[in-house]
Amino acid sequence: MEERRRAGYNVQREILDEGAVDEMAEKSDSKTSLSEKLKKSMRCSGPRVKSCLLGSFPVVSWLPRYSIRENALGDLVSGISVGIMHLPQGMAYALLASVPPVFGLYSSFYPVLIYFIFGTSKHISIGTYAVMSVMIGGVIERLAPDSNFMDWDNVTNSSQVNFDLRDAERVRVAAAVTFLSGIFQIILGLVQFGFVVTYLSEPLVRGYTTGAAIHVIVSQLKYTFGISPRRFNGPFSLIYTVLEICSIIPETNIGTLVVSIVAIIGLILAKELNAYLSKKLPVPIPVELIGIVVATVISWQVDLRAKYGVEVVGLIPSGLQPPVLPTASLFSQVIGDAFALAVVGYGIAISLGRIFALKYGYKVDSNQELIALGLSNSIGGIFQCFAISCSMSRTMVQESTGGKTQVAGALSAIIILFITLWIGRLFEDLPKAVLAAIIFVNLHGMMKQFLDIPVLWRSNKVDMLIWVVTFIFTILFNPDLGLAASIGFSMLTVIFRTQLPTYSILGQVPDTDIYRPLEGYNQVKRVPGILIFRSSATLYFANAEMYQEALGEKSGIDITKFLSAKKKLEAKRKRHEKKNAKKAAKNNAVDMEEVPEREEQKDIAIIEVEDEPDPSLPRAIVLDLSPVNFLDTVGVKALRSIQKDYGEIGIEVVLAGCQTGVVDNMQTGGFFNDKVTKACLFSSVHDAVLHCQSARTHSQDEAMCCEIPSTHL
Repeated sequence: MEERRRAGYNVQREILDEGAVDEMAEKSDSKTSLSEKLKKSMRCSGPRVKSCLLGSFPVVSWLPRYSIRENALGDLVSGISVGIMHLPQGMAYALLASVPPVFGLYSSFYPVLIYFIFGTSKHISIGTYAVMSVMIGGVIERLAPDSNFMDWDNVTNSSQVNFDLRDAERVRVAAAVTFLSGIFQIILGLVQFGFVVTYLSEPLVRGYTTGAAIHVIVSQLKYTFGISPRRFNGPFSLIYTVLEICSIIPETNIGTLVVSIVAIIGLILAKELNAYLSKKLPVPIPVELIGIVVATVISWQVDLRAKYGVEVVGLIPSGLQPPVLPTASLFSQVIGDAFALAVVGYGIAISLGRIFALKYGYKVDSNQELIALGLSNSIGGIFQCFAISCSMSRTMVQESTGGKTQVAGALSAIIILFITLWIGRLFEDLPKAVLAAIIFVNLHGMMKQFLDIPVLWRSNKVDMLIWVVTFIFTILFNPDLGLAASIGFSMLTVIFRTQLPTYSILGQVPDTDIYRPLEGYNQVKRVPGILIFRSSATLYFANAEMYQEALGEKSGIDITKFLSAKKKLEAKRKRHEKKNAKKAAKNNAVDMEEVPEREEQKDIAIIEVEDEPDPSLPRAIVLDLSPVNFLDTVGVKALRSIQKDYGEIGIEVVLAGCQTGVVDNMQTGGFFNDKVTKACLFSSVHDAVLHCQSARTHSQDEAMCCEIPSTHL
């Protein structure tokens, strides 16, 4: 290896323990009281009011500075492109949510305008999303199944579903759960709970969305084959649904199946052509829009519904719905589903928002995003929308077509408004099989997430396990319960990783103040007479006992055995002293000056007492606590026990790399006393090692000099 040139450095200072550092840095013990914090938080000033206003209404801060020359054209093209995508996706995802297609258009209008005012991400496309839609569909099918709306038909002498009553009730359920999920998001945002997304790791989110995509695919098979399977709810419902579909597959409507196959093949070929020409085209070809226009025209001309029994979208009312307050009596039945929707929708939106914020160099406020999504859902629920989030496909189109601000989202909402008011009724003859085909083709990105498994296997097997388990839980327990179980499992992996950390003995890199594990480096040398011990995890009640056991294993010291032997030795000593004292009392004054001395020497010779410590034992132990970010009372007791026990057998124990918060935990946990002071704490491992080396050769009262050797950096 080519030798590197590095500048040498040399530092001279005294060995500093934690007490000396506090004295030199003049550590302040003053703490702000709770009453003072409350007073400060309640203070009102002009700048604070302005900051609060701009934070609550982000549009006020960026819209006045909007550059028409730089942004208008890109936002216009992007808004039209995304608005065109909203039409087929909104109608298709409404089928997933088990509500009439027009309500997908409403969900692509109201929430987008609300997010334009309150959102902080410039690039994400808010609106209908497959995962959210299938979760809504699960709630609706549970509370408003077809079986609740059966009417007897005297003409056919059979029961028929009253679709008008069923759809009206399903819209009420969707609005209620959407409104309540928005309220949850607003509350979480107001209490600054945006950090909740940190519990949704990337492997968990990707495994969850992949599992939810399987639910989406299975839910659309009935439109692909033109069959009517029973809808199952609860755990394992996906498996029951698949078995049900397999049992009635002979009842497939051939016309519907042909439409589905042609639509899927056509969309795939068109998307491949779109990807091939992406660098040459300024705007992507609106594949889905062309698909639904062509399918609608063919269905209208051929009359697929009457001749071949192909199910079509049906009546699409023009205009907007008046606001209606959600049915409060439904809240108690959907509260759990609403919270799951709130967490999932926020997690997906903030994850994608942060990706683009990092790419383009701006900040996304996680708490304000919660409030923005909450207002979008709660106000949207009043206008009969269903829960929304951020769509990856629309976001990519919005960004790739030049969209630079939230104006692109507002323009897409205007496109949807125009379609809803005047054009929507033209799509009444659109086959539902085409909408299902659009969903299948749009899910290909989620299906590619299966490739995460081999990548994670090579990089981090625990993350791979989280991905796989999340996927399995989502498949088996449905998206709502699957999410809760997945988060629980993710938390368990954190606990297991802190309970099973890597314990290492550190050595010194020659001629430096750098210390590394002996196991992983060939040139790292053990410091003579000093054992440096480190754990890769923090120290708390779950692993405190294992920390002590690992120290004993790594050091080769069975502390229990040593302490037991010492106690036996002390007891034996005391017995001999007591025996000698009795003998001395029986002898005369002359014998008391001679005989007891000989007897004492004789008897004491029987006890094996080592004046010098065992040379195989270290003279000092340095506990490197740099990975420890907090200590609970059990952790403090463990450190106190280690220092006391090893001190009794003549081994000095010092601590190094303690963070300020850890030192405070030790202070409040009663670690320090008259005998144990901050003199046993050092800011670095090197300081601790030099202290232990100096203590062997010099008096601790002497001034000691810490000189880090010149090293090539």
